[in-house]
This record gives sequence, C-alpha cells and structure tokens, in this order.
Amino acid sequence: MTDLEKRIARLEDIEAIKQLKARYSHVCDDDHNPDKITALFAEDGIWESPDFGQAKGHKEIRELFEGFKDMFTFSQHNMMNPIIEVDGNRATGIWYIMGPWTLREENKENWMALRYDDDYIKIGSDWKYQHLRVVLRMTADR
Repeated sequence: MTDLEKRIARLEDIEAIKQLKARYSHVCDDDHNPDKITALFAEDGIWESPDFGQAKGHKEIRELFEGFKDMFTFSQHNMMNPIIEVDGNRATGIWYIMGPWTLREENKENWMALRYDDDYIKIGSDWKYQHLRVVLRMTADR
C-alpha cells in the first residue's frame, strides 16, 4: 500500500470503530437489548466494570445485559472525546460518557459520568469489542 492508502485505511478503521461505539450506545439505549449486544463483541469478548460486573463470552454478556434491563428503565449514552489508536487488526479507544439514567428501583433519576477503555479486534472486515472496560466516575441525583 502507498502512504496515502495506509492513511485512508486508518481513517476508515477509526470511523468504523466510532460506528461500533454508536451501535453499542443504541443497543444500551434500547433497554440494554440482550438480543443485540453480543453481535458487537468477539466470541471471547469481555465486558468489565468494577461498578457493574464482568462478563466473558457471548452467553455471559447477554446475561449481564438482561440484568441491566432489570436495573434501568431509561438510559441515554452520550459518547464523547474519543481517542482511537489503530495497529493493524487491533485498536484501542478511550471514550467518556455523560448521561441520564432512570433506576428501576424507586424510579430514581440520576446522571452518570463514566470512562470507557476499549480494546477492539478486526474480524474479517468488521470491528468488534475484544475487551470493554467501563469505570463510573460520578453520579448525581436529578
């Protein structure tokens, strides 16, 4: 590949990863849809948070999101400030999120700020999550 082709491929990969994060946000805001979440992860992918649990592989990730359906009645994932580094068929990303959630228990509304640290893998022509880490940074009642 020429230098220009490499630069274009890198930009296309970054855009594909941004689209993956957008699809993730849509799944989460679709009642943490357990039927759609696993399509975004590699078969042995990991979803991990010291605040919300850990799941490895499609079966456990689906079960985790079934639990989120029971925990939240509403969420709005507003992703921002991505830093994405691509290295061949692997990439990393850092994202921040600020958004409202409604907890099913007591119908409590609050805001959360979180940080995502992601590892991605390109499988065929599609980018998937290899390891998604999310840390809760702040909560505030509405």
